[in-house]
Amino acid sequence: MITLTGFSDEISSDLDMQLHVLDSLGIKHLELRGVWGKNVLDLSVNEAAEIKENLDKRGFRVSAIASPIGKIKITDDFGPHLEQFERALDLAIYFGAPFIRIFSFYIADKQYDEHRDEVFSRIQAIIQIAASRGIVLLHENESHIYGDTGVRCLDLLQSCESPNWLAAFDPANFVQCGVRPMTEAYPLLEPFIAYVHVKDALAATGQVVPAGRGDGQLRELIAALKAKGYEGYFSIEPHLAAHDPYKGRTGPELFEVAAKALQELLREANVEWK
Repeated sequence: MITLTGFSDEISSDLDMQLHVLDSLGIKHLELRGVWGKNVLDLSVNEAAEIKENLDKRGFRVSAIASPIGKIKITDDFGPHLEQFERALDLAIYFGAPFIRIFSFYIADKQYDEHRDEVFSRIQAIIQIAASRGIVLLHENESHIYGDTGVRCLDLLQSCESPNWLAAFDPANFVQCGVRPMTEAYPLLEPFIAYVHVKDALAATGQVVPAGRGDGQLRELIAALKAKGYEGYFSIEPHLAAHDPYKGRTGPELFEVAAKALQELLREANVEWK
């Protein structure tokens, strides 16, 4: 039994529409990234309270705070970013979210070795703060950051090892980095995977497509996670239309296409979901 969730701001910036579409698909969790055109970290206290009131009233829960932490250049000042991270922690606790999604800093000109120590120093500082407040951080693999390939993700997860530091496995992002998700990344990262971002992509072009229609090896991923008894979240992140990097937009119709594509794969694999 796995739990379906999703980046609901890809449906609409309007909270009511987000919840309406999720409800119609039988999904009662969401990964909170943006509402009303604002990033989750920019929400006021009153706006966060309004969102929580609506979620509670309609029986929704937050699976993760989809923060932009780690989406700055490794050469940028870390101090203000650390203050943003404290806000992410406050929101995770307020919404009862067990996870915060983060990244591992943009690295210019692929100078990974040159900036490795600084990346790890920043990540370790963040982990220490998160652990003190009982929140688990999820590293999302993505292009142009330190953790773009399976090898560098493993380096991050092992070298900064902590029960509060795990992986959000994103097949499409690996494809877009020239990595075969199940052949090259999954065998390395399997012990650390605590969350899955569901989107697929074509290796030839990088275009994002519904689950099972690209080179993300989603069927193999589902089978492998089923075999190991995974009971975590599958978070739908369609990226099926032009979108802002921080506030993706897919629209209600294409979000439904993405959700139903995933549900079909789960049925094929005889995996139950809630």
